[in-house]
Amino acid sequence: MVQDLAAEPKLMLGEFSRNRLDGWERKDFKGETRYRLQTVDGVVALQADSHAAASGLFKERRIDLEQTPFLNWSWRIADRLSGLNEQSKPGDDYAARIYVVVKGGLAFWQTKAIDYVWAGNTAKGTVWPNAFAGDHAMMIALRGPEAALNLWYGEKRNVRADLQKLFGEDLRFIDAVALMTDTDNSGGHVLAYYGDIWFSKD
Repeated sequence: MVQDLAAEPKLMLGEFSRNRLDGWERKDFKGETRYRLQTVDGVVALQADSHAAASGLFKERRIDLEQTPFLNWSWRIADRLSGLNEQSKPGDDYAARIYVVVKGGLAFWQTKAIDYVWAGNTAKGTVWPNAFAGDHAMMIALRGPEAALNLWYGEKRNVRADLQKLFGEDLRFIDAVALMTDTDNSGGHVLAYYGDIWFSKD
């Protein structure tokens, strides 16, 4: 039986397991979170080590959500940022986050983002506007304080459906994907790992 690979396109963005960081660029906000490829449980992943710092990696890529609406990845954390009000500016730190960006072009105020976060103090499933960007960037806690440390979790999100629900618009394209482990507001320290990141049809 021949498998029909065309029936399920897989658009790779982060091929960390293949020891590759092609196309990923760093953006610093405060200090520098250290990102490096590291073997964990026999598989190469992206390690993020943040000491009172906030810098992320991003990859600009126009993704057609009509073709591949699902964002897939895995992640794990070794430390928790507890005791923070994550809906406030002083508490806007996360052990791990992955976000998708829809650019507004010259109308930068029309830029939209969904921030999928591993929250330290907010219950799984909670949605709120980012403390700095307001309702232009919506936060979704995919994992919360109930999630175990040092354990991989796999995620799959229908980005097109999430954009429709959060912004009330049927947006076909996104322009970039980013990840960040940040501790600048709290001055804390966390260690996190990101597995491969890709988009799929199903």
